[in-house]
Amino acid sequence: MADLIAWVMVLAIAAYACAGGTDYGAGFWDLLAGGAERGKRPRRLIDHAMAPVWEVNNLWLIFLLVIMWTGFPTLFQAVFAALWLPLALAAVGLVLRGAGFALRKQAHRLAQRRIYGAAFAVSSLLTPFFLGTVLGAIASGRVAVGTTASAEAWANSTSVLAGLLAIAATAFLGAVFLCSDARRFGADDLVDYFRRRALLAFAAVVVLALIGLPVTHDDARYVWEGLTGGPGLLLIILAAVCGLATVLLLLRRSYGWSRHTSAASVALTVGAWGFAQRPYLLPTSLTVTEAAGAAHTLRWLAIVTVVAIVLVGPALVLLYRLDTQGALQPLTDVDTRVARAPGDNV
Repeated sequence: MADLIAWVMVLAIAAYACAGGTDYGAGFWDLLAGGAERGKRPRRLIDHAMAPVWEVNNLWLIFLLVIMWTGFPTLFQAVFAALWLPLALAAVGLVLRGAGFALRKQAHRLAQRRIYGAAFAVSSLLTPFFLGTVLGAIASGRVAVGTTASAEAWANSTSVLAGLLAIAATAFLGAVFLCSDARRFGADDLVDYFRRRALLAFAAVVVLALIGLPVTHDDARYVWEGLTGGPGLLLIILAAVCGLATVLLLLRRSYGWSRHTSAASVALTVGAWGFAQRPYLLPTSLTVTEAAGAAHTLRWLAIVTVVAIVLVGPALVLLYRLDTQGALQPLTDVDTRVARAPGDNV
């Protein structure tokens, strides 16, 4: 039962990396869109594409935290005690990002839109970076039960590399999805705009992955051995194939399937990391069995998970389906009958 719940946790991480990662990637390109006039159309597309689903995507993070806290309390305590600072910074980024995204669409003054837009864009960069540093700290074995918080735990080569990889991967996902969104909304010039950025982001992922080979070999040996043999290696190969397939689809301007292959490449990479760490949750100090909560807690957690999948799963599938088909549209000022006040365009 403990192994089953651990894999549910890995699947939740993969789901959040794909769903939430796409939103972070959109925020990354929002940050690099340029000034108010130059970046107006890309930012409008980003707002239009993210509006129906951005809050739902954070559901996977909440689900992950519940699984971790309830099913593996020892793991939860060890991680949050040793890495509270990057986790706190990521949480602050989540709050600022959500507030910035929601408020910049409601603000009519240009100065206010710039402030809220900057909060959204910068937080979309910082949050995946700090979440990546947490995964890097765990993979490198710097976190164990009783480890005290220190900068060395997460400000090291493996953690920084994992943070940069998280940014590059989310930028890749965001650009791929925005290619399809641009075509769906009739912004033909933005299709090529985001296609070029998707290819650049993939190149960045490849470069960082190559840099990561010697880094993980020296600094995260247990995980490196898991990624270079057995199921971990198989999933890494499949992830690479999906990534290359995404590039080919982008070059052929086939943007529908590119969404699936890009998400698969990220999800398979997360799965490979899960296989590389087994049987440990904290290499090489805490196994799944040692971290697991009481048996009856795990049973109830499994039951609740099944119920959640049955009740919530179809709704999520329908929501994502409607969104990709363009059936969900955000409300406009006309819809909400919001009148502009004097000076709104200042």
